Amino acid sequence: MADGTQHGRVLGLDYGSRRIGVAVSDPLGLTVQPLRPIRREGDRKDIAAIGLLAADLGATSVVLGLPLLLNGDEGPAAVRARTFGERLSAETSLPVTMWDERLTTAQSERHLIASGVRREDRKEIRDSLSAMFLLQSALDSRRRK
Repeated sequence: MADGTQHGRVLGLDYGSRRIGVAVSDPLGLTVQPLRPIRREGDRKDIAAIGLLAADLGATSVVLGLPLLLNGDEGPAAVRARTFGERLSAETSLPVTMWDERLTTAQSERHLIASGVRREDRKEIRDSLSAMFLLQSALDSRRRK
């Protein structure tokens, strides 16, 4: 996998069991916006959908959330995400950078509550907001280097 230092749009992905949250950066990698999440249909179809989306948006790389445990260890969810990232990179030729996504779901939930979004409407939005927060964090970190 790559270090994510290329220029161009970057896709941010929050890999979940039911949905993959999606966000995309602007071409300069300064701002990020959430997109509609991808409903999971199995890795093969999910990877194909991400490849098409990346091509449509002109994305040159991917930042994929790595759901580490609070102590920093990799649990089963992190292993699944890392395996998915390796397949995604191999099958799409897009460089994939794994990024610590601890607490992005909680951050998304707080944001939605503060914005007055009803509980039943939060699920669809939360995954892509998490992708947005993790991608923005990765891009901000890249700029500081």
